[in-house]
Amino acid sequence: MIEYIVSPLPIYAILVSSLAVIPIVLSDKHVNVRESFTIFAAFTKFFIVLSIYFMVRDGKIIEYKIIEFLPGLSIKLTVDSFGVFFALMASFLWIVTSFYSIGYMRGGHEKKQTRFYAFFAISMSAAIGAAFSGNLLTLYIFYEIITFATYPLVAHKETEEAIQGARRYLSYLLLTSVLFFLPALVYLYITTGSLDFSLNGVFKNTHQVDKGVVTVLLILFVFGSAKAAVMPFHLWLPSAMVAPTPVSALLHAVAVVKTGVFVIVRVFVYIFGVELLKAHSYSYIVSGLAAFTILVGSMVALRQDNIKARLAYSTVSQLSYIVLAVSLLSPKAIVGSIMHIVAHGFGKITLFFWAGAVYVAAHKTKVSELSGIAKKMPFTMAAFTIGALSMIGFPPFGGFISKWFIANGAVESHNYWVIGVLVASALLNASYFVPIFIKAYLETPVKEEHHDHNHGVDHGEASMFMVVPMLITAAITITLFFYPDIFLALAEKAIAFPGGMK
Repeated sequence: MIEYIVSPLPIYAILVSSLAVIPIVLSDKHVNVRESFTIFAAFTKFFIVLSIYFMVRDGKIIEYKIIEFLPGLSIKLTVDSFGVFFALMASFLWIVTSFYSIGYMRGGHEKKQTRFYAFFAISMSAAIGAAFSGNLLTLYIFYEIITFATYPLVAHKETEEAIQGARRYLSYLLLTSVLFFLPALVYLYITTGSLDFSLNGVFKNTHQVDKGVVTVLLILFVFGSAKAAVMPFHLWLPSAMVAPTPVSALLHAVAVVKTGVFVIVRVFVYIFGVELLKAHSYSYIVSGLAAFTILVGSMVALRQDNIKARLAYSTVSQLSYIVLAVSLLSPKAIVGSIMHIVAHGFGKITLFFWAGAVYVAAHKTKVSELSGIAKKMPFTMAAFTIGALSMIGFPPFGGFISKWFIANGAVESHNYWVIGVLVASALLNASYFVPIFIKAYLETPVKEEHHDHNHGVDHGEASMFMVVPMLITAAITITLFFYPDIFLALAEKAIAFPGGMK
């Protein structure tokens, strides 16, 4: 039995990090105080989200209307199982990323650190706002706020390369959302009179729905959600790798790309509805685009010597697992798509934490420079190994669970060709991770002219502020295999509510 309750808790969860911006900025010259406010806000946000989770777990859906413009057109928050799933992951990862950021920003002697923490906090407010959005309009607003809030983070280094990368990032995400997503949203409201999320979808009379129109709208939403990096609208993501590593972790595991795939799942399941899409769309077109992105993204990753570029194209590929799975329109595949959000989140943030630690401790940015690094950074490489094996889909790691559900969903929907895509992708994933294993574990460190604590063969592990968060996310990647219950229950509940959200 679903119980709908009105509560301001969702707005508190959204605002807590934005309100923290004030003391963060005022503490500019007191770095310990500034970082304490960041940590305090991160923990506060997580505990608010956790309290919301317990309410949703007990069968409640929380609503909070902010303003209504027209009937069926409002800004409102509604927290269901899928929303709290995303919020739980994002708010927890903000805690570990905040600690990691302290080690990275201090270790790398980064400039403009106060600005970094301020915009990071705003980005997290927008991410939780997207998670708790009660309709497509609210989700679109928070989607755009994320774009603008992360732009200064991508441009953080203020070099010519950083500015160019940030401009490409902004132009890709903004233009696609305005040219594709917004017109589809407007058309949807005009024709249906509603943008509210529901497992039944917004179309009241499905027999009068034109198959071609539904398909076009579906593709507009997929391309308009360019944060999901479905090809050909993916080039912003490698360009954004000029940002500091904590920002890359934010982009790939927490706020940006996960919001993109979150939007796509919301649109498929809660705007159109699975039954309508089965009967009134050519959703296999989206499946084909996603499969193409999975394979080509992995092939391009193979050619990248730059560590972050290799991880970026890996993300392009891995995100489309989620898009492919939801487009199969079977219950198991949709559960797999939702589970891959969290499995990829913890696995990929571990890999970016690894890249940042290698950069700060050893000043290495290329795969070809990693010879023998496991001897100097054993804990860091252990974390990398866990994250990489999870991305490939090996047990006992979280990535195996999500890909297992996707494979079962492919069988359930009689899309057996997807099994071939998953196998080919796993082999490609191994192909771009195994060379790192060989370099790090089996080769002898290269002798260098300069030997100091920050460079060459004499370096050790990075700061504990960086190593401990990395080990925590790696440990959770393993835990997701043995104890997936919390997230799995939410994923299954997200598609099981009769009628979904109001």
